[in-house]
Amino acid sequence: MYNKLVSLLKVPTTQKSMAETLLRYLVIILFAFTVFGLVLFIAGKNPIRAYADTFTYIFGSFYGFSELWVQMIPIMLTAVAVALPSKMNLINVGGEGQLFMGGWLATWAALTFQGLPKVIFIPVLMLFGFLGGALWAAISGLLKAKKLVNETISTLLLNFVAPLIISLSVFGPWRSAESAAYPQTPAFVDAARLPVLPGTRIHLGFIFAIVALLLFWFFMKHTKWGLEIRAIGGNPEAAERMGIRLQWYILIVLFIAGGIAGLAGMAEVTAIHGRLRIGLSQGYGYKGFLLSWITGGSPVGILLMAFVFAVITSVGDTLQITQGVPYAVINILFSLILFVVLAKPVLKGKKK
Repeated sequence: MYNKLVSLLKVPTTQKSMAETLLRYLVIILFAFTVFGLVLFIAGKNPIRAYADTFTYIFGSFYGFSELWVQMIPIMLTAVAVALPSKMNLINVGGEGQLFMGGWLATWAALTFQGLPKVIFIPVLMLFGFLGGALWAAISGLLKAKKLVNETISTLLLNFVAPLIISLSVFGPWRSAESAAYPQTPAFVDAARLPVLPGTRIHLGFIFAIVALLLFWFFMKHTKWGLEIRAIGGNPEAAERMGIRLQWYILIVLFIAGGIAGLAGMAEVTAIHGRLRIGLSQGYGYKGFLLSWITGGSPVGILLMAFVFAVITSVGDTLQITQGVPYAVINILFSLILFVVLAKPVLKGKKK
């Protein structure tokens, strides 16, 4: 059976070298930054100054550089949440909603079990954060397994429901009496806060992200479970005829993927905010989705490009401060990157 599974997979005979892969990413980023600079110039801004200010902020101080790693954490986790289902041709657009629900359920745990010691509290919060995102994604998994709704549609639409649940909670039963002017929950006790690197905001979530990448790589490359997932992605009908439980895999893979995104939400509320707020995410789920598509779900690519995405996010922060440009302008930059990625297969097709 193992040999039959392998035959289902379209494994290329030659692999792209690391240099070629890095060159591809470099071309994508340079093109996007060049066009974005042109857009800024047309708008009457100085793109050279904008980029110079950004790099001064990032590399001119240890704290500025450390903030890149803070930004990378939720982006990497949500990218893995997209990459895992993509191996069996499932499109999980719901990383944003799964992140929100992970943060929401972790908040419930943080407010409910306040007497726990830190050594027990942190694993409990991790469990509830994972379950929040996992159960949210399982809704789409169940609908897909029962052939009722396509997972792309359901995961996307659930992204708009999750923030409403957050709003209902922070405007309602969980609202702090001490912050009437701004809807948020009470601050978490110290035992419910993730450890951070002294002098920075880099927190334990970075370890979560690295471990998630390593486990993703290991299971996909070196386990029967990963082989069967890739077999489903290569030919689902043939895989099902060989006895692979397709519906079970759809449900469990989306469950795990949602849980990984949920960990990102848990890390945000316990390490960055210290409470639940409406502005929990800066579009991390969508950035993770784009990142996964750019890298083709490659763990190394996710790690490298997450750093670049963190730099792009810093560009938005810097432009807002130095040139009065709205933070949302970086969406143009992300859109340009997406266009380049989507154009690549089209151009290849025309060459043929």
